[in-house]
Amino acid sequence: MDSKLLTSIAVSTRKKSNSTLSDKRMKEQALALRLDDPGASSKRYEVYSDHRWNIKGIHISANWLFLKYMQPFKKWGPYREMRGSEWFEVFDILQRHDARLTVAVTATWVVDKNRLIPFNQRFPEEAAALKEGMQQGLIEIANHGLTHCVLQDNLFKPKLFEGNRQYHREFWDWLPLELHEEHIQRSQEILQSFFETDVVTFVPPGNVYNEATLEIAMRYGLRYLSCQTTPGSSNSLLVLGNENTIPFHDRELVLYGVDWLDKLLTNHSETDFGFVRELGSQKVPGN
Repeated sequence: MDSKLLTSIAVSTRKKSNSTLSDKRMKEQALALRLDDPGASSKRYEVYSDHRWNIKGIHISANWLFLKYMQPFKKWGPYREMRGSEWFEVFDILQRHDARLTVAVTATWVVDKNRLIPFNQRFPEEAAALKEGMQQGLIEIANHGLTHCVLQDNLFKPKLFEGNRQYHREFWDWLPLELHEEHIQRSQEILQSFFETDVVTFVPPGNVYNEATLEIAMRYGLRYLSCQTTPGSSNSLLVLGNENTIPFHDRELVLYGVDWLDKLLTNHSETDFGFVRELGSQKVPGN
């Protein structure tokens, strides 16, 4: 997604209210911004291409060897993690536009199936910046999984002759529910311990989950599901989907600069943006 696409994001707008996040604003808030993938090693290991050629009936994929790492064939990674200094620029932009941002953090960086490094240990400068932004009331920390990927047999690692996108979703129904629970429990412990806050918004990597995943998530304090799915009722979490939400990734800010966010907010200057958890609380009966 580049700057030319910013104007194509369809959102409803309303007249901008006062500059503080008052109780009235929270009740009237209709839209949220959500940034996914800080801490996720998928930015290094998720390597694939959608390009295909048909040459005299022979199908050739750009996933062959090095092609998937090259432009214009490269579809996702690798790209670098955001720096702490860039987050402070993001905070300045949010303050200038009187906007708030939900940041969906992956709790560990995966080196291999046996080595997971907690986010705040792998990226201490970035983690400290996010914690400061949260304490200033500018960002909400959401749960974006423990690993963002399938650890089994190191399936998440790049392949020689194919892409690996399918292995960069964490909560497949073919993985044991015991694993779902372990990942949700550990990710909540890591995020809530470091950020010293209740984490209530769940953003499953790649929009992959099932009802049992949500029931487990509820047991560990998560309340709202925010991802590309149909909003509606559930026996566990409140399913918000991406309704009234503009989701994007740290990838946009790394590749195009933090000005990408400034342009997006400028294009929606008459829109108030709050947290995903605020959208959820508005939908809870009695609020």
